[in-house]
Amino acid sequence: MRFTEIGQQLRQYRLESGLRAEEIAARLGVSRAALYRYEKGEVIKLDTIKRLAELLKISPLSLLGIGVEYVSRATLYFDRIRAIEEATDQILHVAGPVPYLVTSDAFDAALADVLADAAEVAGPERPALRAQSDQLLGILQSRKKIYQARRPSIIAIVTVAALQRFLEGGVGAGVAVSDRVRAQARAVAAAEVENIAALMEAEPIGVQLGLMQGGEPNGAFRILRSRERAYLAINPFRLEAHPAAQTGVAMITGADEALATHQKVAEALWREALKGAAAAARVRELVRAARVAA
Repeated sequence: MRFTEIGQQLRQYRLESGLRAEEIAARLGVSRAALYRYEKGEVIKLDTIKRLAELLKISPLSLLGIGVEYVSRATLYFDRIRAIEEATDQILHVAGPVPYLVTSDAFDAALADVLADAAEVAGPERPALRAQSDQLLGILQSRKKIYQARRPSIIAIVTVAALQRFLEGGVGAGVAVSDRVRAQARAVAAAEVENIAALMEAEPIGVQLGLMQGGEPNGAFRILRSRERAYLAINPFRLEAHPAAQTGVAMITGADEALATHQKVAEALWREALKGAAAAARVRELVRAARVAA
């Protein structure tokens, strides 16, 4: 058994359940320190796994990483992806606008400004919104540090429709902000899309980007592979909206059938996608059209 991965799953499900570590430890008859050691990857008995699963109201298979993980909060989903990316060698990103890991620091700064501006007009909810925003931004920064240290290969298929929405609304398009902040967010979005075009044209080692021109897939997904295993992540949560305003259920699984089916879809989309200079030219057309419309 991969105890590090079991520990990651345990932490995720504990946070999702809303139970405090003290409560779970007391019901198990262990110390809180012991529970935290389990979460860090210490050897854990099967009987303890079964009892933990009962407490968290999940299948033992899910805790072992064999079943499907269900995540109902945006920040918890992004944190789970951060944990998976710590051992990831290849990321396949299907649908959506710009893959987050190849965005610039300006994207993070613009997102921080958007979230901060939204919190300023939130009244009594301001502290809670700020806390959630800070948590999300911290997770995202950690993900970029992991990416820069590991440099997993990225294969991403972006869609014309998603890029157009990104250019129109800017970074954090679904968050209500002042006209000044929204204008800055749109300017950063245009620069990020220009960067996507440059990457398509340059085709640097480790980054392959394709452009899907037709209708969008019904749902975006990611496949994250390491030497030992792979995960499929289907995610309803987006960086366009505030984490506190999003509802949905993300699903993460390592099931072979699910991985194979989504891999087949991704390969078909990749074959049809524009690539290289042709893709870059089309993306730059979108940027020019957005500037004319503005």
